[in-house]
This record gives sequence, C-alpha cells and structure tokens, in this order.
Amino acid sequence: MGKRDEGPKWVEMPSVSNEAFGKLEPGENYHDLGLKYPDAPVPRDNRDIIVHRAQLNDISGVSQLMDWVSEGDIAIVEMTEMMDRDMELKLSVGRIQDFIEADLRGQLVRLGNSRLLLLPPTFSSRLLE
Repeated sequence: MGKRDEGPKWVEMPSVSNEAFGKLEPGENYHDLGLKYPDAPVPRDNRDIIVHRAQLNDISGVSQLMDWVSEGDIAIVEMTEMMDRDMELKLSVGRIQDFIEADLRGQLVRLGNSRLLLLPPTFSSRLLE
C-alpha cells in the first residue's frame, strides 16, 4: 500500500482542545454543530438579525420564543405537536400574541395551519397584491 492510499492526514493542533469543542472522527460525514459548539461565541452587530426555527411541543417553550423576539430576532414556530391539544395550544398562542402585539408592539403572523411567524417591532408584514 502506497502513501497515497493511507487516507487523510490529521494535524494535531495544541491550540485547539478536543475537550472544549468535541472530537472530530476521521470519516465522520455529519457534524452537528449545535452539539459540538452549543454556546458558540458568535459576534453580533446591533443591526444583525437572527431567524430562529423552533418547534413548540408544549407551553414551556413559550418563554424562549418571547426572549428571542424581545432581543429583536425573528422566529418561525412549528406547532404540529400541539395541534391536538386545543386548550394548551390556545393558551400558548394567547400568551405569545399578548406579549408580542400588546407588550412589544410587534406582529404575530399565521403561516398555514401549524406555523407562526413572530416579528419584533423593528419589522412589519404587509399583504402583497
């Protein structure tokens, strides 16, 4: 077997600790960056906007959605898991709507039957003709 058949060479970098960032294995096809770097220090400018994709499984996730929108971020929320629990769905959507529209003066937009678009007050929606 020649040197070219041995596979990729891995360079050890003492400045990068495997314990802090997770270990990358040779031949690994998928890197879940959310698991490898759960609190990545991403620098943000005050004009930057993050669009969060979220799945709301129960009412306990409502506070995280409110945090994102209050920080000026946009959230697209999938609520399929809650659609058969009418009381919990109404309570969750009511809390989100009260907070975004009444407290923040943002907008809550329905996207189909099971999704919501949460907009902070710095954004608005309009109908296109």
